[in-house]
Amino acid sequence: MVHVIHNFINLSKTLRKEQTSWEAKLWYFLRGNRMNGLKFKRQVPVGKFIVDFCCDEKKLVIELDGGQHNERNSSQADSVRSEFLQSEGYTVLRFWNNELESNIEGVLEAIRRATSLPTSPHAWGEEKEGT
Repeated sequence: MVHVIHNFINLSKTLRKEQTSWEAKLWYFLRGNRMNGLKFKRQVPVGKFIVDFCCDEKKLVIELDGGQHNERNSSQADSVRSEFLQSEGYTVLRFWNNELESNIEGVLEAIRRATSLPTSPHAWGEEKEGT
C-alpha cells in the first residue's frame, strides 16, 4: 500500500512538471492566492484521483477537459470521478480547454462566483461551462 501511495504522489509531481499549456494558463490566474485570496493547488490527489486544481478551503475542484473527454468512455469516467468528488463534499467545475483560449474572462468569472459562495457540498453542483 505504501508503494502505491508513493507512486501516486510521484505521478502528481510529474503532472505538475508536465502541465499542459491550458493548465499553465489557468494556473497563472490561480496561483499565489490571486483568485479571491484563496490558495489553490494543482495536480492534487483526492481519494483515488488526481484533480487538476483544488481549493481545500472552498472544497472546490476545477478540471480542464480536452477533446478526448467527449468520447463515451472518458465521459463516463468523468461522471464517476465527479460523483466521487461530490460525495467527498467537493464542488466540481469543468471547463473545455478551448474555453481558456476563447473565453478566459468567462472561465475566471465562473471560478470567482464559485469561490464567493459559502462552502457547502454541491453549492454549485457540477456544471460544464460553455455547454
